[in-house]
Amino acid sequence: MKEISCKLLVIGAGPGGYISAIRAGQLGVDTVIVEVAKPGGTCLNVGCIPSKALIHAAEEFEKIAHMAGGKGMLGISVAAPTFDLTKTITWKDGIVSRLNSGVAGLLKKARVKTVHGWATFRDGKTVEVETETGTQVIRAEAVVIATGSVPVELPFLPFGGPVISSTEALALSEVPKTLAVIGGGYIGLELGMAFAKMGSHVTVVEALPRVLAQYDAELTRPVLKRLGELGIEVMTEAKAKGLSTQGQAGKGDALRVETADGKDAKVAADKILVTVGRKPLTDGWGLDQIDLDMAGKFIRIDDQCRTSMRGIYAIGDVTGEPMLAHRAMAQGEMVAEIVAGHKRSWDKRAIPAICFTDPELVTAGLSPEEAKAQAGEIKVGQFPFAANGRAMTKQGEDGFVRVVARADNHLVLGIQAVGQGVSELSAAFGLALEMGARLEDIAGTIHAHPTQGEGFQEAALKALGHALHI
Repeated sequence: MKEISCKLLVIGAGPGGYISAIRAGQLGVDTVIVEVAKPGGTCLNVGCIPSKALIHAAEEFEKIAHMAGGKGMLGISVAAPTFDLTKTITWKDGIVSRLNSGVAGLLKKARVKTVHGWATFRDGKTVEVETETGTQVIRAEAVVIATGSVPVELPFLPFGGPVISSTEALALSEVPKTLAVIGGGYIGLELGMAFAKMGSHVTVVEALPRVLAQYDAELTRPVLKRLGELGIEVMTEAKAKGLSTQGQAGKGDALRVETADGKDAKVAADKILVTVGRKPLTDGWGLDQIDLDMAGKFIRIDDQCRTSMRGIYAIGDVTGEPMLAHRAMAQGEMVAEIVAGHKRSWDKRAIPAICFTDPELVTAGLSPEEAKAQAGEIKVGQFPFAANGRAMTKQGEDGFVRVVARADNHLVLGIQAVGQGVSELSAAFGLALEMGARLEDIAGTIHAHPTQGEGFQEAALKALGHALHI
């Protein structure tokens, strides 16, 4: 095949890679992107988007089932509902397919050439791509590595049969009667709660003293309450040991667990969902041919996403935490502009992170403990959704908004929230931190009524000592 030469080569068409390629194309940079699967990466195909579709379907079913049970307070009565997961998956796949086509169209519009196949480095400027029609050689002046991450597999519970990753969980044809979730982080609890709403009996096995350990206990309290309401059993300080030799997947007693007191227990599970984290996808790309400096298992980068080799950049999950699609997107856009000759560097005050549990969690910037360690004396304002009219009309009183600021000049250092639909407040939180807002800026901004966003303003007022509605 004829060799391709370009100014920028992007390896991986996930959120970071395709954004980098599109922005480079917009700036007139001759760009090629290589992807072995469909455009959109983990996020679009087997992560963010499909999981939110499944979570939404589960929420809607639970609401209807609640009404059918005569427990609703809204005056709505319905017949007993049923759930067809196959139809839900078909609907989810339709959304993913439309977005796949959208990304491909945007790349074409930006005049980016797409090569389908697996790329392997020959050297720092050259890759070989194994395509359906043969080996394609691509030479580039600059390369962006955006290969993403994959689920971590436990050696004693390899994926296959009843043991699944989040990828397989989002493609099941029927709701498992019993589901064991290994790992009580955001992925495990998001999917575990969704399947509980669909009708699964869910058991969460977490090795740490509590689930969602990356968040402070006060923030996660409403989520823990909801886990109990859904009948989800949570085993903390417990370690999965493997498949039970006395049980059989689908027949009960499938998972062997060592409990907090050192005893052996068996957890019935038709499916065992392993969500113990993700690891960077660095194998198979020929990275040994270019000898990049590593930061542990991740590729080491500077504040311009440059690696240790001139002309090679790395973005997204392959460069470390936080493994978030919007971080990769921001990095990809920045690198494209650097390659185009613009002066850019990575200087983010905050990258909002969302946990799509029920209720949702949002964090941006520093927690109270982190702020106290860095800034000394702080002010914290917290406003409960139990005092917010809009939250009450949505039956979403559980939760709150919390604002953390310096005590001396009132500069906002961090914002957190837990509650129904608070993911949509993340943009306001991130903007406030990026703009260097002070408590007075947030308190003085007129927030529309009735909205949950008023809780943000009220939290700032509380920190200033004069909340109006509590």
